[in-house]
Amino acid sequence: MPKGMAEKMRHKAMGLTAALVIIGFGAAAVSLFHWQIMRGEEMKTAAMDQSLRSTSLPAMRGSIYDATGTKVLAQSASVWTVVLEPYFIAGDEELRRTIASGLAPILDLDEEELYQKTGKKDSFYEVIKRKIESDTRDAVNNFLQEHGIDSGVRLIDDYKRYYPYGTVASNILGFTGMDGNGLEGLELYYDDELSGTPGRMVSARNGWNLDMPFEKEQMVPAENGYDLVLTIDETVQSILKKYLAEGIEKYQVKNGAVAIMMDVKTGGVIGLSTKPDYDPNDPFTVLDESMLADIEALPDDEQDEAYSAALNRQWRNKAVADTYIPGSVFKMCVGSMGLEEGVIEEASSYTCDGSVKFDGMKDPISCWKHAGHGTTTFREGLCNSCNPWFMHIGGLLGAETFSKYREAFGFTEKTGIDLPGESYSIYHSTEALGPVELACESFGQNFTITPVQMITASCVIANGGYLVRPHVVDRIVDEEGNIVKTADTTYRRQVISEKTASTIADILRQNAEVGTANGGYVMGYRVCGKTGTSEKVDKHNQDRSKPMEYIASYCGFAPAEDPQYALLVFFDEPGGDDLQNNQTGGNAVAGPIFSKIMEEVLPYLGVDAQYTEDEYEQLDMVSPSVAGKTLEEAYSLLEDMGLTYSVIGSEDGDAVITQQIPESGGAVPKGGKVVLYTEGYDEDSTLVEVPDFSGYDLANAIYVASINGLQVSVKGASVNGTTVSLQSIDPGDRVKLGTVITLTFVENVVTDVPTVELDE
Repeated sequence: MPKGMAEKMRHKAMGLTAALVIIGFGAAAVSLFHWQIMRGEEMKTAAMDQSLRSTSLPAMRGSIYDATGTKVLAQSASVWTVVLEPYFIAGDEELRRTIASGLAPILDLDEEELYQKTGKKDSFYEVIKRKIESDTRDAVNNFLQEHGIDSGVRLIDDYKRYYPYGTVASNILGFTGMDGNGLEGLELYYDDELSGTPGRMVSARNGWNLDMPFEKEQMVPAENGYDLVLTIDETVQSILKKYLAEGIEKYQVKNGAVAIMMDVKTGGVIGLSTKPDYDPNDPFTVLDESMLADIEALPDDEQDEAYSAALNRQWRNKAVADTYIPGSVFKMCVGSMGLEEGVIEEASSYTCDGSVKFDGMKDPISCWKHAGHGTTTFREGLCNSCNPWFMHIGGLLGAETFSKYREAFGFTEKTGIDLPGESYSIYHSTEALGPVELACESFGQNFTITPVQMITASCVIANGGYLVRPHVVDRIVDEEGNIVKTADTTYRRQVISEKTASTIADILRQNAEVGTANGGYVMGYRVCGKTGTSEKVDKHNQDRSKPMEYIASYCGFAPAEDPQYALLVFFDEPGGDDLQNNQTGGNAVAGPIFSKIMEEVLPYLGVDAQYTEDEYEQLDMVSPSVAGKTLEEAYSLLEDMGLTYSVIGSEDGDAVITQQIPESGGAVPKGGKVVLYTEGYDEDSTLVEVPDFSGYDLANAIYVASINGLQVSVKGASVNGTTVSLQSIDPGDRVKLGTVITLTFVENVVTDVPTVELDE
């Protein structure tokens, strides 16, 4: 081959080799860039995943405390997770059988399935049971010790949620699921704050993708969740719950109830109770017996769906998630609008002739008092709850101004309360507020709001004119008690002037004493109150063959001299078919429950009673202790106190008293009687049946009690026109002679619904 040709071939070969080298190294470089730079993190993660196994370790969920900071309403307590380590036992058939047969009954597991899990040779970590209690843990440990098992089974710390007070505040607290996440209430709303940060347990895997022994594990500790300290006071909450239940039973309420108590200056919710409720320790059990009875009456194929609906109903917080027609309670706001705008004054007059006729309507809208109230001042009109008076105010304000104040009072937006599921109100737009619509809204009909909106609006009048921010969490704290966050208690805006608020409050004070809201009267306290009896027009329009259903409510605040606490009590559809006197009005139904709550809560919250001379004269005395004394000794003591007495048994002066009625420390009317029991009487002869006092005025109630050998203690405003609404001992019960029956007097009149059926 010529030398030139050979040289060319050599250069070509070298060039080709160089090209191949460059291409090869280039490809390698590109590949390295791709895998190390472009996908480096991804591959690093994949490598770690192949060589490490990470297991989440739960954080302890924060506790929830009541306003005192000492009562735990929700807490996480230690439970345990049972874990198998099959790698250590897979080759020991006898041990596998022992573990499966021993643990299956303790943990309520299928023995054969458990046995199969013990044979997974490639696993060091197999969860077989979560959240076992201490007694089950002890049983597992005893079994392991008894059989000398020191590997293959482990117990790992975990947590479970408990609610020590059961149904108390359940609709506020909510509950958690099996995974520990909040599902309802505060548990859901503050889930991020309560949950904390889970830890990790990282274990190594070998080249065959098998778990390595636990000595190779590394623990990353969990960070526990924050605690919540509520504005809710457990004692107040329990009182609200108790009296709601009493009202539901007494007035045969068909669709639940609400009671909300709020600090008028901060917006802190002191108590919020709803019915139906549930036990958050067992939230998937329906507690309401009437709902269960309705479910059981259905065909089998419909019961599951009905049961789910019942659960959702009992979980639902009626105070924030449901809307209702407020009725005449809303008149306190409309009166404030009129005074603030100057379209009326306290002494302004209006003549109510019993109805108002609007163009285009066949029938007029009537006042509850068909004959009319005649010419009255605004103060009298509010105390009379006169519908035409407030239709008149609405007309003077006009749609635009009315809408402005409706928004200012917070009725057109959510309150922002820190609970899930708050509903929007439903109302006519400014453009849709024609004369009839404006008239109806002016006395509280034909629009809906939430109960929490209504009580928030009442606080405006109680605190001097400012809109507060309702809230149930006062502060969030960490494990060391350091405050992480506090509630915003600043006012949102000023709605009315202090003068206007003071005027309306004073009228409401008079209203609760001698007006149409006297059912909320509390002896020793100056209470401001307004009733509401609203028609459920939307439900009635669906089936007009059925009678109209009502919502009975009472909203007020106390003490009038320096208002501190507002309270709304609300019963949805009171008045069962067999309820005597057909009690459905706010004054007769909600008023006495409002009064009972305030009478018990205000002293607890440190508000001292201040009795007028008339009230002091009506106060009961405290029954002295005479049991164990001789009759002669008892006679002298009772006579000094101005009390009379009678003896049942031996009347010898030296006879020893074995029992007294009323008992020592119990209430006895001034000038009342103490019945003294000595030896030698027939027990049955001393028992009498309690009559039904419903509907009696004071004079007749005292007479009926006396002829039955009983005594009466008076609650409420026992003035002309009031009758017994509640009695402390049920009719038909048998009690001892001399027993004191507490009777609550109210005026049973529906004062705020029109006598025509209004379209929604």
